[in-house]
Amino acid sequence: MAEEILPDLYRIEIPLPRNPLKSLNSYVIRGKGRFLIIDTGFNREECLRPMLSNLEELGVDLNKTDFFITHMHADHAGLVGKLATAMSKVYFNEVEAPYVNFLDSKELEGHFQELLAFYTANGFPGEEVKKALTSHPGYRYSAKEHVDFCILKEGDSIEIGDYSFRCIETPGHTPGHMCLYEANKKILVSGDHILFDITPNITFWFEMKNSLKEYLANLEKVYPLDVNLVLPGHRSLWNNHRERVTELQTHHKNRLTEVLSTLEAGEKTAWGVAPDISWDIDCSSWEQFPPPQKWFAVGETIAHLDYLEAEGKIRRKMNNGKILYSLAI
Repeated sequence: MAEEILPDLYRIEIPLPRNPLKSLNSYVIRGKGRFLIIDTGFNREECLRPMLSNLEELGVDLNKTDFFITHMHADHAGLVGKLATAMSKVYFNEVEAPYVNFLDSKELEGHFQELLAFYTANGFPGEEVKKALTSHPGYRYSAKEHVDFCILKEGDSIEIGDYSFRCIETPGHTPGHMCLYEANKKILVSGDHILFDITPNITFWFEMKNSLKEYLANLEKVYPLDVNLVLPGHRSLWNNHRERVTELQTHHKNRLTEVLSTLEAGEKTAWGVAPDISWDIDCSSWEQFPPPQKWFAVGETIAHLDYLEAEGKIRRKMNNGKILYSLAI
């Protein structure tokens, strides 16, 4: 059931079955004869059915609907190709547009094979990494239809009804992540840049040299904004983004300390470091982590190792096809 948050602004919770995120917050804004939907859910029936049901309840006409997608992850972008019509504008960032439009299965397969090779070099065992890949939600539930994007950049605006949103580029969680800010109503649509019940996954990307550094810089970027309401991509809405920014900064500072402590025992791959990090997951041991969660954990570990290497605190080397990290002496 759609929840009215502010006049003509609604939240629809789209279930994400068998996923620790539980659900996606999709936002619908009613304008004068037009609608805007922010983020969509996985490209799967279990997401499409509740989305369509709620849109019908709200009287949304998809032929009069535009879309804004905060970032490329399949739980945000997966359904847009099914929902958008020839009359829709789909607003998105330029960096990630080619990845959402991976229509050729060989091209998509090639992208994930490149990632597979990289994760294997970081110590991920062969059979484990194949399981992680085939169960990865981006591999299984991404958009399969071509989407003609209307590209937005820093400072561009979207006008819908009484709402006027300004685009804020916030790379880190993904290479082209974008937030929306409504200055008059003091609303921040934060996507997965700021979450409140959980911490955003900051992982390795070929497209970013130091994803954690970019993420932390873009937390600082949104900190000064005058915000009374944050609309995140998952879980609870909130009002104090500055407090949460400080908490997220502390979280990553502590994680960096954990990585350094782990390397005191000697050189390790990212796979060797990851089990010693404090992960917020309902598993009693690393061995119990589901394959996709091991993939995300190792990716986040690599992001922290990259940050520490750039700071000169650790170094890496190749040895028999494996990437090994050690403390800088």
